[in-house]
Amino acid sequence: MRMVVLAGGIGGARFLRGLKRAAPDADITVIGNTGDDIHLFGLKVCPDLDTVMYTLGGGIDEEQGWGRADETFTVKGELAAYGVGPEWFGLGDRDFATHIVRTQMLGAGYPLSAVTEALCDRWRPGVRLLPMSDDRVETHVAVEIGGERRAVHFQEYWVKLRASVDAHAVVPVGAEQAKPAPGVLEAIAEADVVLFPPSNPVVSIGTILAVPGIREAVAEAGVPVVGLSPIVGNAPVRGMADKVLAAVGVEATAAAVARHYGSGLLDGWLVDTVDADAIAEVEAAGIRCRSVPLLMTDVDAAAAMAREALALAEEVRG
Repeated sequence: MRMVVLAGGIGGARFLRGLKRAAPDADITVIGNTGDDIHLFGLKVCPDLDTVMYTLGGGIDEEQGWGRADETFTVKGELAAYGVGPEWFGLGDRDFATHIVRTQMLGAGYPLSAVTEALCDRWRPGVRLLPMSDDRVETHVAVEIGGERRAVHFQEYWVKLRASVDAHAVVPVGAEQAKPAPGVLEAIAEADVVLFPPSNPVVSIGTILAVPGIREAVAEAGVPVVGLSPIVGNAPVRGMADKVLAAVGVEATAAAVARHYGSGLLDGWLVDTVDADAIAEVEAAGIRCRSVPLLMTDVDAAAAMAREALALAEEVRG
């Protein structure tokens, strides 16, 4: 079974861990969001790629879901002592090493896809991890602060501002000119199933689909495309999906997110049991829908979700 998973950060990584347990013999290709990437202290930081790599490689901070386990922050403290910021984005000492290696390799002329493959040689995530593009794409968010409308990098919106102000627009800057990374379109074309984990539909999966050619490849793959709702009980399981969904005119409900993707893209959609009343609305939009528990409380729960997604894919295929 060849699977392609479009993944953001924490939600995507934890779902993938469950998927690997549910389908240990599957050939899994992960197309990772790079719209959250940011340059800090002269280094290229790829939060979503690293979260997938660390989670599947056993190096993640399990409690917070991002960053390295047993992390220290000596370098951050020394930078702050020199007055060098931003202080609101905390890179740990172990994490710095990853970004230094990545930046050195990029500076030597290697594309991000080759750099990601090299980093994964250490972590052995058990999946093929591809960035959505080797080209620079950065998600920016239009906000209003003190009566002034301005655009900020997504990381500033989420990490510094904590999504405390409304998002008026979300723009994946550079996406229109970007090309899918090598292997992305081929993996989709050769897949037996495509999965959308419960990642943010706007700034994670939405950004991946904004790269020309990827949405079309998924829609034309001719295989089941199944997604899992990141909205449970009309609220995001974690993160700020409700804020960015509002920015693109979509309600924060499981049914509305399914309609946002559309029947031209999705074949199947899983909602949580508390949202079972959304099934009729989703199926009226031409998308097969089932309700199952969707809270990834542990790896077993994530694996159960993955099995349900694969069962729905088989139902669609049948």
